[in-house]
Amino acid sequence: MSDVTTATDAPTGAPKGHSRLGWALVLISVAQLMVVLDGTIVNIALPFIQKDLDIASANLRWVVTGYALAFGSLLLLGGRLGDLFGRRKVFMTGLIIFGIASLLGGLATSEGTLLAARALQGLGAALASPAALALITTTFPAGPLRNRAFAVYAAMSGVGAAVGLLLGGWLTGLDSVFGLSVEGWRLTLLINMPIGIVTALLAPRFLAESESHPGELDLPGAFTGTLGLLGLVYGLSRAGTDGWTDTWTIASLVAGIALLVLFLVTERRMEHPLLPVRVFMNRTRAASFVAMFFAPAAMFAMFFYLSQYIQTVMGFSPIKAGVAFLPFCFGLVAAAGISSNLVNRIDPRYLAGAGTLMAAGALFGFSRLPFDTSFPVSNVQGSYLTDLLPYILLMSFGMGLTFVPLTLTAVHHLRNEDTGIGSGVLNTMQQVGGALGLSLLGTVATQTINSRVDVLQSSAEKAAAAGGPALSQAQQQAAQVVASHQVFTEGATAAFLLAAGLMVIASLVTWIFLNVRHKELATDGPEAVVAV
Repeated sequence: MSDVTTATDAPTGAPKGHSRLGWALVLISVAQLMVVLDGTIVNIALPFIQKDLDIASANLRWVVTGYALAFGSLLLLGGRLGDLFGRRKVFMTGLIIFGIASLLGGLATSEGTLLAARALQGLGAALASPAALALITTTFPAGPLRNRAFAVYAAMSGVGAAVGLLLGGWLTGLDSVFGLSVEGWRLTLLINMPIGIVTALLAPRFLAESESHPGELDLPGAFTGTLGLLGLVYGLSRAGTDGWTDTWTIASLVAGIALLVLFLVTERRMEHPLLPVRVFMNRTRAASFVAMFFAPAAMFAMFFYLSQYIQTVMGFSPIKAGVAFLPFCFGLVAAAGISSNLVNRIDPRYLAGAGTLMAAGALFGFSRLPFDTSFPVSNVQGSYLTDLLPYILLMSFGMGLTFVPLTLTAVHHLRNEDTGIGSGVLNTMQQVGGALGLSLLGTVATQTINSRVDVLQSSAEKAAAAGGPALSQAQQQAAQVVASHQVFTEGATAAFLLAAGLMVIASLVTWIFLNVRHKELATDGPEAVVAV
């Protein structure tokens, strides 16, 4: 039996001792939380941003989409840059760019400046996020310590969206800080600046630098891969708002797919490819990537539709809507902690398989929210304690059990020089999967809503023709509000049902193809040379 597992041990200068490892994990976790929550923190502030900067309704979505586009399209490049130039260096660079962009966005006085700042934030996030995940593998030894670190990282990735909604609701409601008058929406961006800069400055003290391989950057791959992902993510995002038959949606998707095909062809011929094919050669790793494509696609449905349902149908204020998701945060953190301990004794297949089934059950539960299909519709709405909370908790535990083992298996046994790009692939799968999921779910919800509106209009016309009792203007307005709530709920439940199906696909992939043993997760080194 040969033992070459030390070939990928953490580099010289890695933090020693639990205290320094703890601080290293704090820095990585703070960075990941900041990057993830920034995707949702401005959502609740959008009406205030639109008013202050006079942004047209058609352009308002770019405040969110601009960040997602830059983030999703640059992740592969960001991950490879960490492998080539040093992960700590790229991690710090990403955080500094993110902090400066947050400052520019918070001080923006025009639409163009804000959108440019959001795109720059996406660039910073694309550099920092893959490097953060890769730094765990080079800082923490394989086994329980690394598993716990991955659990914290996975928890930050999962709760970030919910924390963003809560923090965004609270900050948007503020009108002053330290006695200084300030628009609350600006604080949703400004809060990132000191956190990002301080985290970057502390990184050299607690995080070790990885080996660098300058001069091996694959420029053709970087060009075609980045533009291909940009086209794909933009097309999927546009499909969710403008439909799958929109000219720009089709053109963007076709261009994105063509460039990605060219990218894959180019990568097979490069001596130092941006995306080495060997990253996908491991069956378990490939299964982890696929499962992490479908699972976030389904999970985003909960945040997107449930946050709207809680506010528009149930009448919760923005801050109360954020608080409504707190149980999800607590449940996911608890489940991630449990999962990090169980993964030392139970194979990842069983943990992630059970977690995805739990999440599928939760999404199916959301699809049962009550709505009225009769005419005229009655004021039916779900109860938070009975119709939402049990499934929010079930979803949180399911995702906690899913994210930790899949994150571990996605980067396990990668070559040391490939951990950055492996992390980039994992993050890209989550982003592209989320964009695809929202587009598919948006299509289903919109079609359901349009169909129901047609039915209600037809029923109303028949009732009027039959000489039904005339309604006052106030009664008509009230009836329209109730009808809009019911129509939205029906569309959302259709989206939740599809999301449950996507989660079942993730579960099937996990049960069938994820075949790594829990004992293997305590070993280091690329699979091809690990002791057998």
